[in-house]
Amino acid sequence: MSTTESATLHATAPAPLGGPTLPQERRMLTSIPGPRSQQLLARKAEAVAAGVGHTVPIQAVAAGGGVVVDADGNSLIDLGAGIAVTTVGNAHPEVVAAVQAQVAQFTHTCFMISPYESYVAVAEALNRITPGDHAKKSALFNSGAEAVENAVKIARKYTRKQAVVAFDHGYHGRTNLTMALTAKSMPYKSGFGPFASEVYRAPMSYPFRDGLSGPDAARKAISIMEKQVGADNLAAIIIEPIQGEGGFIVPADGFLPALVDWCRANDVVFIADEVQTGFARTGAMFASERFGIVPDLITTAKGIAGGLPLAAVTGRSEIMDASHAGGLGGTYGGNPIACAAAIAAIDAFENDGLIERANELGAVLIERLAEIQAADPRLGDIRGRGAMVAAEFVDPATGEPDAGLTAAVATACIAQGVIVLTCGTYGNVIRFLPPLSISDDLLREGLDVVAAALSAA
Repeated sequence: MSTTESATLHATAPAPLGGPTLPQERRMLTSIPGPRSQQLLARKAEAVAAGVGHTVPIQAVAAGGGVVVDADGNSLIDLGAGIAVTTVGNAHPEVVAAVQAQVAQFTHTCFMISPYESYVAVAEALNRITPGDHAKKSALFNSGAEAVENAVKIARKYTRKQAVVAFDHGYHGRTNLTMALTAKSMPYKSGFGPFASEVYRAPMSYPFRDGLSGPDAARKAISIMEKQVGADNLAAIIIEPIQGEGGFIVPADGFLPALVDWCRANDVVFIADEVQTGFARTGAMFASERFGIVPDLITTAKGIAGGLPLAAVTGRSEIMDASHAGGLGGTYGGNPIACAAAIAAIDAFENDGLIERANELGAVLIERLAEIQAADPRLGDIRGRGAMVAAEFVDPATGEPDAGLTAAVATACIAQGVIVLTCGTYGNVIRFLPPLSISDDLLREGLDVVAAALSAA
């Protein structure tokens, strides 16, 4: 698509919430990938390491509202939001303005060398909006994995203990320590070991598959932690309140509160990994609120800064202050451009009705998926909160995961101009993470494409 064509696209419709003036429509001018996208993919194959894959074979040139436009003029409905990153939209006007203003001032000084106000303002906002009314402090980093690494460091320093427990189906990142915390081998861990030591695993509450109540699932997990690790050795447990890559697994009621109570009684730090669930995604500012829990530490990233790289650890002041000066930080952590974007994004989450919007989109998702499920028992389970919803596909005769069907449906959706993402330990889950700037009509059209793809699979 030429610059002129791109400008024409940007001038044909009023601005949707949180994005440039792109027509909010699914438009297929070529097959996917079109010829210009194919050219980029050929260059990618020559220049980019083979381990860096991609889900949608296009060259993205514009995005906003609920669409991504490619170089061939195709407009795809976006039900992935860059893996829950562009929650406020791909180019929210206030985020854009804040970034432009900051770039004109300075791009970097390193906060550990010459501090600046926006880093402190982000920390103040996080301390205010994260669960709990206790005194809190924050530290800023670059990615979710980096935040998780530092949360574990902080917990170990505070407790003077080493062991960490993560949970079945959990995902926490791609660095060495976070790979150890992550449950799934392919593609995240296979061949990359040895991994960090003193990492243990406990069973997650998975109501669709284990049939346990929350308290019963918690007793099972606690028994394993006590017998295989021992509270005296355990610095922290880390858990996603709703698991992301593991399949959007929503624990049964009572599971998370029981774990928090056990941690409090045994001087174990409870870390909530809200990298994917944070910032209005689940119909609350943080998913922990949906379960009535207050973490000791909370890790955030993804939706925090409207698409710019930023992450944080926020938690109880006495825990966060355990590290010696210089023990936390990083060259780019809390970069001023990302901080400016985060301040604007957090303002949008609080004042643009985005928490309510997440719940509205969730209602559309659940209603339409339930209609699909009623007509097709291969859709075994629908779960989620807010605009974080998943469909798990199974063999209806056995209930076993059907990864082949899931892949076929996702591939067909992308070919028809709808971006969907798969996940799950067994590869049999499609997750829906639309930007909160998408319209109901566009979301429903995307779900109609999913229904047609399933019917034809």
